[in-house]
Amino acid sequence: MIRTLQFVIILLICLPWNMAVAEEPLFFGVLNQRSAIITAQYWNPILSYVSARSGVPLLLKMGRTAPETTAMTVRGEFAFAYTNHLFTPQRDRLGWRVIARPAGNGIQGAIVVPESSPVKTLAELAGTEVGFPSPEAFVGYWVPMDALLKAGVKVKPVFAGNQEGVMGQLKAGRIAAAAVNAQVMDGYARREQFAYRTLWHSESYLNLAIMAHPKVSSDKAEAVKDALVKMAQDEEGRKILQAGAELLKSSEALGFVAADDKEYDNYRHFYRNTLLPLVNE
Repeated sequence: MIRTLQFVIILLICLPWNMAVAEEPLFFGVLNQRSAIITAQYWNPILSYVSARSGVPLLLKMGRTAPETTAMTVRGEFAFAYTNHLFTPQRDRLGWRVIARPAGNGIQGAIVVPESSPVKTLAELAGTEVGFPSPEAFVGYWVPMDALLKAGVKVKPVFAGNQEGVMGQLKAGRIAAAAVNAQVMDGYARREQFAYRTLWHSESYLNLAIMAHPKVSSDKAEAVKDALVKMAQDEEGRKILQAGAELLKSSEALGFVAADDKEYDNYRHFYRNTLLPLVNE
């Protein structure tokens, strides 16, 4: 209870002071990739802007770890979610719909080592501790672990809770390698001045989707989508996006673009063909 209260306080402290208190805000869930503080610093200004432009009050909410946030998403605790954990056959039936995604290139799974590591190939990782964000992470667990299985390389998985958590373990020398979102890894390395090498990377997948719960009306979903998509063309919105990019040390294109469910079909194709067992969610 105390840990949960502390977590909520962190998110509230990071709210912009000019955000008006709205009646019955809709919760916007964000998948844990970074610390709670950095996540709040990045997303709260965006949600404040979108709330004002769309007329739909949004409030950031997330669990302490990626699996906890995903469980909250599956239970329907959010009206909107920034995630790529809903494309398994079971979760696909929940009715969430894609409305937008970040602009820019897709994301890739990667297996990385410190630049000074003697490891040069995946085969050399056999029997070693390899870090993963969580068993839920798509490009941080499912995709790289599937590649390791298909290559016949057995490793000892270590889970860190989120993307930057496992990167921190790699930087500290606690694990031999880390499976990561290559885009998040690039930003982390720039911010932390951490040199690394990539042993393997996957094909590209679209970045995490912004999705609307089936209980959200089409009008509200459309209003939120429009505000997100137009953000980069608006002076105030662009300033917020630029500040967020600087915070994350991201070199990706600014803003968001409209998206739909079919664009995420290669996620579904992966789940149909993976060697990893699909759990009954």
